[in-house]
Amino acid sequence: MAVLVLQILGLLMCIVAWVLEISSTSSNVWKVRSHADTVTTNSWQFQGLWMDCAATAMGSVQCNRYKTVLGLPGYVQACRALMIISLLLGLFGVIVSLLGMKCVKVGNTSDQVKAKITVIGGILFLLSGISSLTAVSWYAARIVQEFYDPFNGHVKFEFGPGLYIGWGGACMAIVGGAFLCCSCKKSSAEEPKGYAYNYSMTSQRQKIYRSAPVSESENTKAYV
Repeated sequence: MAVLVLQILGLLMCIVAWVLEISSTSSNVWKVRSHADTVTTNSWQFQGLWMDCAATAMGSVQCNRYKTVLGLPGYVQACRALMIISLLLGLFGVIVSLLGMKCVKVGNTSDQVKAKITVIGGILFLLSGISSLTAVSWYAARIVQEFYDPFNGHVKFEFGPGLYIGWGGACMAIVGGAFLCCSCKKSSAEEPKGYAYNYSMTSQRQKIYRSAPVSESENTKAYV
């Protein structure tokens, strides 16, 4: 029962993490224009992996897609690739983990095989979380670097909600994947440990030795 609860908890966390990773990837608010050096805050500018947007106090928002991929900075292209890989790993992780659940019956699959399938699903989610965490942290590091760069004449940006959503999804994916991997160890620990003995009956030949019969002449000689 404890194994099933651990598997369900881990799978639910991984599914929520995957949804958060999708929201973070599609978010256009990875970084927001800083108003630290400005007096008025009538306009806002924010960027994501796919669009550059601007908003005004009147409520109008205008977003423009990046016109070229090759013209983007290298870290933005790398973060795009890492987030897409994270989503693909999470999708495969959901499918594999569902097949390895103890409460799901697929043919005549044994519990040992299902436990291995669950571990594979957990590893996929661990890789998904690590990939997403790398992308979000890399992007955040570049924001900090550009913010404190004295020679940077461009607009300064700060962290946006998309980064926090990505961090939350990555952490949940790692924790959920760890739960799925630990459920296999817990399942193997609950199995009864014993030793099987094979008894084989071996026939042993017993040889009975009898003394030779004594003749009558020898008996009479013994009495003389």
